[in-house]
Amino acid sequence: MWKFFNRYKVFFLLILVNIIIGVISPEIGRESVHITKQSLIEMLSVIPPIFILLGLLDVWVDRATMMKYTGKGSGIMGMLIAFLLGSAAAGPLYAAFPVAGIMLKKGSSLFNVFIFIGAWSTTKIPMLTFEAANLGFSFTLIRLALSIVGIILIALIMAKSLNKAHQEEIYALNAADIKS
Repeated sequence: MWKFFNRYKVFFLLILVNIIIGVISPEIGRESVHITKQSLIEMLSVIPPIFILLGLLDVWVDRATMMKYTGKGSGIMGMLIAFLLGSAAAGPLYAAFPVAGIMLKKGSSLFNVFIFIGAWSTTKIPMLTFEAANLGFSFTLIRLALSIVGIILIALIMAKSLNKAHQEEIYALNAADIKS
C-alpha cells in the first residue's frame, strides 16, 4: 500500500493543493477543477489509441529489426527513421514517452530516442503545413532547418553527457516500468 502512495505522491500532493485552493478561493478552485477535467478528457481521448499502437509496435516489430534500424551503429538511417517516426506522429508530447519506452525496450539507441522525442515535439507534419499556410513557406523551411540542427545537437549532447551507468539506469528503469 505504501509503495502505491509513494509512487503517486505528486498526484496526491496536487489533489491536496487543489483542495486547499478550493477552500481558500472557491472561484479559483472551480476553475482549477474545470481545467483538470478538460485535461483528463483530452488525455483519455489520446492515450487509448497510443496504447493500441504501442501494443501493435511491440508485437509486430521484433527486437532484432528495431536494433538493426535504430540501434547503436544504425548511423544516418537510424537517425532518419527516428526523425520520421517523430515527425509523422500525432498527439501531444506526453504520448511520445510511452513510444520512446517501447523503442528503448526494443533496442533503439538513446541518441535515436532523443531524436524521436525532439522530432515529435518540433517537426510534426501537420504543424509544418499549418505554419507554411499561416507564416509562409520560407519561414517554415528556415524554422525546420534550425529545428533539425537543434534536435541533432541536443540529442548528441544528451547522449554524450550520459555515462555508461546513467545509460544502463535509463534502460533498467524502462524495463522495470514495462514489467510492472
